[in-house]
Amino acid sequence: MQLHTVLKQQAQELFEPLLAIRRHLHQHPELSYQEHNTASFVETQLTAWGIAHQRMAGTGVVALITGTQKTNPKTVALRGDMDALPIQENTGLPFASQVPGVMHACGHDVHTTCLLGAAKLLQQNLSHFSGTVKLIFQPGEERNPGGASILIKEGVLQNPAPEAIIALHVHPGLETGKLSFRSGRVMASADEIYITIKSKGGHAAAPHLTADTVLITAHLITSLQQIISRNNNPTSPSVLSICSIQGGHTTNVIPSEVKLMGTFRAMDEEWRYKAHELMKKQAVGLVEAMGAEIDFLIDVGYPTVDNEPQLTQQCTQAAQDMWGAENVLETEMRMGAEDFGYYTKHIPGCFFRLGVRNEQINAVHNVHTPTFIADEHAIPIGVATMAHLAIRYLEK
Repeated sequence: MQLHTVLKQQAQELFEPLLAIRRHLHQHPELSYQEHNTASFVETQLTAWGIAHQRMAGTGVVALITGTQKTNPKTVALRGDMDALPIQENTGLPFASQVPGVMHACGHDVHTTCLLGAAKLLQQNLSHFSGTVKLIFQPGEERNPGGASILIKEGVLQNPAPEAIIALHVHPGLETGKLSFRSGRVMASADEIYITIKSKGGHAAAPHLTADTVLITAHLITSLQQIISRNNNPTSPSVLSICSIQGGHTTNVIPSEVKLMGTFRAMDEEWRYKAHELMKKQAVGLVEAMGAEIDFLIDVGYPTVDNEPQLTQQCTQAAQDMWGAENVLETEMRMGAEDFGYYTKHIPGCFFRLGVRNEQINAVHNVHTPTFIADEHAIPIGVATMAHLAIRYLEK
């Protein structure tokens, strides 16, 4: 019997304990960089299975599993993120979040469960592979500066140094039983924009005595959109969204201050930083020309996720061998962001999607919503796939 068939069977046999793990995590979500109980829970599981591990980045856990088949210096990393979102759950599930205002609305509880399950399978099959698998249970994916960047600074890509890294992410648009892969750029960079427009304020009936911060804001938003549409190559996706405008409190007073917040996304790193300069220059020039002052800040966030083509093709083929070509699709390019991009700046990476959509149980809502539900029958698929991809990489 082929090893990937064995892994599929073993993952299915683990379904009930994996279900218990996932539901515990779902009921007890923790926000970014606060995953203390989650990390302890992960450590308890790893200890019970005899898997060596250590803490990194405060609430991160890193484990090592080395096969015994033969000597092999290669190392591959598997990563799963652990943090939740500040969202009040509204799913009606019997195991819904017990923490007010906090929810695993992006499926990180599923990711952590899949990585734990993969660890268990690898530990059960030490004699069937060689080389080392580094398991990265990562904190803080949902919040700058990104847990990946902190782990990298602390040396997670050293001692031993993985030659490649693989991760999955739930996909509510993809039916359970399906996986999807894409070579090259697959997710966008993400930067946060904070703008404050300031003047002395004044009476609405005498706008000539002040600079109208609200009118200036309107001009600025339109002007910034033109930066993107007129300067970026239209074949390269890029998005600027101003998502918050705060200023004023009544009908007849021009406010002394208007605050804006937004996000800028790009698929091209060179254009990304060029756009930063263009936006800042345009904003400062326009606001000052209209008689006001401006504070303009871009909080640089996650880089693009760039899947290394050879590794991604290898993983795609391995997944097809395991589940059949009809169940392994090409995923779409997305303007969402992921701090997995920090890893792909250093070593080859493959970030793939795990289908969790099931209309029969209302698992149809998008991530980052209070009604997000993941079909739990996808968990053994994710578990077996992660273990198989790691072993297949080490065999090459």
